Amino acid sequence: MGMNRSTTVPPRCSSPLRGLWLLSLALALCCCATAAQTRVAQDPPKAEGASRGRILLVLTNHGQLGDTGKRTGAFLVEAAEPWVVFTQAGFDVTIASPNGGEAPLDPKSLRKISADSQAFLDKFASDGVVKDTTSLSDIDPADYDAIFFTGGHGTMWDFPTSSAVRDAAQRIYDQGGVLAAICHGPAAFVQLKGDQGKPLVAGRKLTAFTDAEENAGRLAEVIPFMLETRLRELGAEFDAAPNFKENVVVDGRIITGQNPASARGAANEVVKALATNQRDNDN
Repeated sequence: MGMNRSTTVPPRCSSPLRGLWLLSLALALCCCATAAQTRVAQDPPKAEGASRGRILLVLTNHGQLGDTGKRTGAFLVEAAEPWVVFTQAGFDVTIASPNGGEAPLDPKSLRKISADSQAFLDKFASDGVVKDTTSLSDIDPADYDAIFFTGGHGTMWDFPTSSAVRDAAQRIYDQGGVLAAICHGPAAFVQLKGDQGKPLVAGRKLTAFTDAEENAGRLAEVIPFMLETRLRELGAEFDAAPNFKENVVVDGRIITGQNPASARGAANEVVKALATNQRDNDN
């Protein structure tokens, strides 16, 4: 029931009718208040008190789109929405990158700015660049419960080759932490090893920016390799949804999202996985 904000003047009427009118007005106000409480309860709660843990949110340092002369970098929404989800859930978030310092944002991701993206920009960025990221070489992976790799085409150049990316992700996962990535972020996984030195992704269900999406964006000939193809070659059980539709895949402590539309969903799954880890540790 909507609440009319215009001033309501009681009609001039007999006392019984006036009483009925007042009763109807009271019931209407009660319904509006109940509806408002329901809407508020559905919003993500902002946790209070002690931190629930620590999460590394990793952006690329690479800002050149091959030899095209165009700029690239991290895709804004894939950093902003996870940051909002994690902080609202009560986690401390460290914004990191392979080398530290400036992390460029893909100009295409700055064309349409949501409230979450604007909040991220206001806090961390100026002129399309996240100004002060922490180098992965300077962090102690033992201090973190999860690592989340954002996407953007820049990741295709530095995530697969960075020893700092490899060491941080490998240690966090090996110590029982959550390994997560969105869009091109799973490029960080190609270096990781599982049992007996096999690729960590072998036999694991996951997703990433698909070959079909890459072809639709006409960048297949620009990037160093096709991410879906490489993950399949490494033995991953790759799940591909229709182009640019939300798709989040959870396989134990490995969580992946296919594209920018999947960023919030992937972050929410990380929060759920960390809650499960905490319950298991408490038992």
